[in-house]
Amino acid sequence: MTKVGEIMTRSVAIVQQDDTLQHAAQKMKSLNVGSLPVCDGDAMVGVVTDRDITVRGVAAGMVPQEARVSDVMTADVRWCSENDSVQQAMDLMGEAQVRRLAVLNDQRKIVGIVSLGDLATRQSAQTDATLREISEHSPTAP
Repeated sequence: MTKVGEIMTRSVAIVQQDDTLQHAAQKMKSLNVGSLPVCDGDAMVGVVTDRDITVRGVAAGMVPQEARVSDVMTADVRWCSENDSVQQAMDLMGEAQVRRLAVLNDQRKIVGIVSLGDLATRQSAQTDATLREISEHSPTAP
């Protein structure tokens, strides 16, 4: 049985919860990513997406050079362990309707990200059902 640690992306960029929205957006741009884990020191406390910055931040009138990541991030984040099976990660992604999960080690520090792309390129036969679950209509977020 394949473990998450065998297929995850290990190099993970993060932002701190007190970083500005502008800093987070610039980091996303330079890395060509749409989301970043948010940490308080080494502890993961949330995730921020490009959509969070745009919809919760800029559209609400926040000044990107002044507003903090903690003002717009999602704190209720799903994650998995590097020792979890790929099937467990896919089930969690489907239930939570998310395309990526932070991967935490036994000390609860972020050690990777497992994405639908990781699953599709390494476990392609099993991703169809997960993608269907993720893509199902979900209630509109606040």
